[in-house]
Amino acid sequence: MSLSAFAQLQPVKSGIFKWDDHEVISNEDRVSRPILEGVSPHFEYLEIHATTQAVGAKPSTAHANEDIEEIIIVKEGLMKVTIEGKSSILGANGVVSLMPQQMHSLQNAGESPLTYFIIRYRAKKKMDVERGVTSGGSLMINQDSTVFKPTSVGGVRSYFDRSTAMCERLEMHVTTLDRKVPSHEPHAHIESEIILMISGETAQLIDGKEYTAKAGDFYFMESQSMHGIRNITEQPTTYFAFKWK
Repeated sequence: MSLSAFAQLQPVKSGIFKWDDHEVISNEDRVSRPILEGVSPHFEYLEIHATTQAVGAKPSTAHANEDIEEIIIVKEGLMKVTIEGKSSILGANGVVSLMPQQMHSLQNAGESPLTYFIIRYRAKKKMDVERGVTSGGSLMINQDSTVFKPTSVGGVRSYFDRSTAMCERLEMHVTTLDRKVPSHEPHAHIESEIILMISGETAQLIDGKEYTAKAGDFYFMESQSMHGIRNITEQPTTYFAFKWK
C-alpha cells in the first residue's frame, strides 16, 4: 500500500467489531472476513482480518512483509506456521508474533477447517528491526506452553510483554473470569488496546457507552479511553487482551 493510500485511512474508533457482522469473501479453498482497517495514535496502518482454510487447502504463499509486523491468532483448528524455514504446529489460542522481513507461510495441518485472525500494523515511528531481534524476534506460542496464574476472579495466562520492531511495548495475555464479576475498575492508559473474545459473554464500558460481545468479537479501545470489562453471566468467560505503544 502506498503512503498516499495510508494517508486516506481514517482513525479506528473505540467500539465493538462483531464476528457475525463481517463480510464473508470466498476464494477457492479459503474464506476471508475483513474486520477493520485504519490508523491509530501509534500506527499509521492497522488492519485486521480473519481467514478460514478448508481441510487440505494449499498453504499460503510464502512471503515476507517489508515494513509490516503481524500478530496471528488461531481461533480454531490446527495451523502449521513456517518462519524462515522453522515450523511449529499451533492449536486454538496459539499466537504468532511475526517480525517484518521474514519469510513465512500458514497451512491447515488438521482434519477440520482452520480459522485464524491476522492483525497487521505499521508504526508511525521508524521501524527498528534490531530492537525486535534483541527482544526475541518472531515468536510462535501455543496456549499450553503458557502458565495459568489464578486470581481472585479467575486467572491469567501471559503470552509476552516486550518491545518489537514496530512497538516500544507490545503486551498480550489471556484473562479468564470465572463468574459474574468485573475484571477491574474502569481505567485509561496511553496504549491502544484490543480485547478478542474466546468464550462466554462480556460487557465493556468504553467512555461511558456499554457494548456486549461473545466469541470471535473484538472490542477496540483508543489510547486514553476510559474502559472496563465484566463477565455478564455466571459461566466462565475468556478473552485475549493486547495493547501497544
